[in-house]
Amino acid sequence: MSKELYWLTLTAILTGVLWVPYILDRVAVRGLLPAMGNHSPADKPQSTWAKRLMAAHTNAVEGLVVFAPLVLVAQQTGATSATTATACAVVFWTRLAHAVVYTAGVPVARTFIWTAGWLAQAAIALAIFKLI
Repeated sequence: MSKELYWLTLTAILTGVLWVPYILDRVAVRGLLPAMGNHSPADKPQSTWAKRLMAAHTNAVEGLVVFAPLVLVAQQTGATSATTATACAVVFWTRLAHAVVYTAGVPVARTFIWTAGWLAQAAIALAIFKLI
């Protein structure tokens, strides 16, 4: 497995498990059966951190939609290099840091971390077009 595919796999796994803590919070706040029911405006609101983690998870899904095709195209076209491998690692670590910092409610750090991940994705795109 290439380094790019390794980091893509870890990023997909991370994205796939980010929902667990906020669902556990939902069960803790509402109880098991109500948590499994359909959403209602009368539902008890989730904890503030859980709402932020839900937003971070949505953002991670949106980011994966861009990241995965870039990695797969780079892999298929032979555009992989030390730069793309590093960029993929940066995407993973910034996704993880973004989820932690967003959940903790640190807005400025969240934005800088998200931007670093976006720049790493841009580096992969530039490598595909042989611009770096």
